[in-house]
Amino acid sequence: MTALSIKLLSKSFGSQVVLDNLDLEINQGQIFGLIGPNGAGKTTTINCIADLLNFNSGKIEIFGQDLVSNRIEVKKNVGILFENTESLFEYLKGEEQLQFVGEIYGLDKTTIETRIYELFEYFNLEIFRWKSVSEYSKGMRKKLALASILLYNPDLIIMDEPFDGLDTLTVKKVKELIKTLKKNGKTILITSHILSYIEDITDEVAIIDNGKIVFQSPTKEIRTKFKNSTTNENYESLEEVFLDLTTEGGIQENVLSWL
Repeated sequence: MTALSIKLLSKSFGSQVVLDNLDLEINQGQIFGLIGPNGAGKTTTINCIADLLNFNSGKIEIFGQDLVSNRIEVKKNVGILFENTESLFEYLKGEEQLQFVGEIYGLDKTTIETRIYELFEYFNLEIFRWKSVSEYSKGMRKKLALASILLYNPDLIIMDEPFDGLDTLTVKKVKELIKTLKKNGKTILITSHILSYIEDITDEVAIIDNGKIVFQSPTKEIRTKFKNSTTNENYESLEEVFLDLTTEGGIQENVLSWL
């Protein structure tokens, strides 16, 4: 079954075209990586999926349901970890943040209490449970935002730069968590500028540049792609593909006159 289907999605801000008839399809149970240069359209795509932006044209379906005509039902089954943590309530305590999310999604009191306890323990946030979110560090906020999603257990989870601000141990834990979610049938869409992480944990990857998908492949097949069809040289990493196919790879390196 297709978990996420995006067809001919276009979005402009004034005269600037950010998404240009974007097509993307992600199967249920996949860990899918979406990468691209800054300004390529990754965050705009996610904001359209989150229904935070009205797009000019195109269609988004989640588990076969049209987003525009089934907004409430569709979004009940989607969890989005945004790159920033503005979705957290600054002056709530960590416990209160999760309690609020659980009630919004209609979980019963016992389930909420059990899951909150386990989540704080899992992310090593127990001693900050009754601290105001405004006192949390960037990494702690990221963990609390992720806990807010896991609390109601959606089937499609979108993570925009999930490793940003996390220490090495937490990065390892989040990578293992993503693999566990996949084993339990969840579908995960990840964006990250750390391409080695994307290559390590995803089943499939796509590169977006100038609002279009310019490359898509099962991750395990990336190193069998030809970078030079004449010499039969293969790509050695996802990073090589990225630099070869995006505008960032073709930018001339500038220098500083005083260095």
